[in-house]
Amino acid sequence: MTPLNYNHLYYFYSVARDGSITKASERLCLTPQTISGQITRFEAQIGVNLFDRKGKKLQLSEMGRLIYQQAEEIFLLGDELKNVLKTQEPAHHLSFTVGITDVIPKVLAYKLLSPTLNMEKPVRLICNEGDQSSLLADLAINKIDLILTDQPLQLGGHIKAYSQLLTQSQLTFFAAKKIASQYNEPFPFCLSSQPFLMQGKKSAVRQQLVSWLDKQNIATNIVAEFDDSALLKSFGQAGYGVFTGPTLIEDKIAEQYQVEIIGRTEEIKEQYYVISLDRKTKHPAIVEVINAVNY
Repeated sequence: MTPLNYNHLYYFYSVARDGSITKASERLCLTPQTISGQITRFEAQIGVNLFDRKGKKLQLSEMGRLIYQQAEEIFLLGDELKNVLKTQEPAHHLSFTVGITDVIPKVLAYKLLSPTLNMEKPVRLICNEGDQSSLLADLAINKIDLILTDQPLQLGGHIKAYSQLLTQSQLTFFAAKKIASQYNEPFPFCLSSQPFLMQGKKSAVRQQLVSWLDKQNIATNIVAEFDDSALLKSFGQAGYGVFTGPTLIEDKIAEQYQVEIIGRTEEIKEQYYVISLDRKTKHPAIVEVINAVNY
């Protein structure tokens, strides 16, 4: 067999990692035509299709997923080798790649994952964001070690993985300081007819929140919806409406976004889960994340 062309392999790896030829070409400073041509030659050399092309979208084929997994290990080792040559010291870092769903507040993700960087054995923490279905696909091919999400794994899925409740939190309501004085009626009735920033349909807490508002006979004016929790808070900081966040990190939210707390409810619980491929946790960093919460 003809020796493997590692340049071709790297172009394939880059496109698979970035999700598109356009993104990979921008990062590598090459034209899309160059990268596309190199991948075509690579497929011809190895005799398999690496992508299932559906219109303008590229999806890894079954063989493509297998090759991507091997390529990732090859190029991660290459990065370690470059680091060793640069520092003249052996690499001892344990890689820990976490997929974080868009709805998870960044402050909470930091709170839950930061203990891994204080472990006795050095850990290289790699955080990727995305929706749960795409992150589950990455988990299935060992592209990531763990998913941090607000909902458990659904029964009957195609991926054999396991979810575990990590922690939960009550809900706090916030408003920008410049509009906080408008909410001078008793909570939660001060929310009635006021502009409200709502979580998107991907969020597990959304339906709980809608049901709770309805139970309180509060008709809010939903002016915007967001899948990304950080974007929601940025609009809240600008004064476009009331928004909610986990009580667990309310002090951090109030400080970071310069907003005021206008109320809380114990009737709504936001739950946060970790999903991994192993029923019995083996990765030392996953153990650290779970133990830090339970400590």
